[in-house]
Amino acid sequence: MSIAGKVVAITGASSGIGRATAILLAEAGATVVLGARREDLLADAARDIAAAGGKVTYKVTDVCVRSDLEALVARAVEYAGRLDVIVNNAGISPLSRFDALRVEDWDAMIDVNLRGTLYGIAAALPVFQRQRSGHVINVVSTAGIKIVPTMGVYAATKNAVRTISEALRQEAGAHLRVTEVSPGMIATNLTDSFTDPVARDAIAARVAAVAIPAAAIARGIAYAIDQPDDVDVGSIVIRPTAQD
Repeated sequence: MSIAGKVVAITGASSGIGRATAILLAEAGATVVLGARREDLLADAARDIAAAGGKVTYKVTDVCVRSDLEALVARAVEYAGRLDVIVNNAGISPLSRFDALRVEDWDAMIDVNLRGTLYGIAAALPVFQRQRSGHVINVVSTAGIKIVPTMGVYAATKNAVRTISEALRQEAGAHLRVTEVSPGMIATNLTDSFTDPVARDAIAARVAAVAIPAAAIARGIAYAIDQPDDVDVGSIVIRPTAQD
């Protein structure tokens, strides 16, 4: 009934929500297993956590590659003997209007946001089934709650994960918890993935005006993990008070 002692794998852990979550959980006594594509940022995050006394390991992970997710889960089991939680957090949002025809961006969002989450689930489930316990946390978005122009494909990938989360919850039975967390406008580097300059500038200005820190989402994730095993927090929405 506590975060302390739990083993948590996190994708997209080198920055933003993933890094903030890893820091908070490590401070609370969890062992964190970090996955992300950029080894330099990943190593920096792990070094900071270790320097503060946290238990941490990492594995370079591209969520578009199924074997990378399997290797991340294997690292958790090798390092800590088990895996209690997987946080499927990695995501990109190269937003644009449909008539811009940025089809390559659509494909990338499907691969990272949707397929990457499925690969994380597929890697963790065998361990959770063997342990007869586990927790899947999928980071989605308020973009899927309020649909607006330029966010069509991004919102669609996040709502697909929302559907997957609910179906998994119903299939899982009494030994697996499933939580979806919907961040609103958060001060992260997510706009770095934008390829459309008009959309990037518009969203960046709005984020700068109202965004809340990534630590706010980390606290929501920690809350879900910290509940007793028979309590499943199904959905959490966290957004700025000033967000429309």
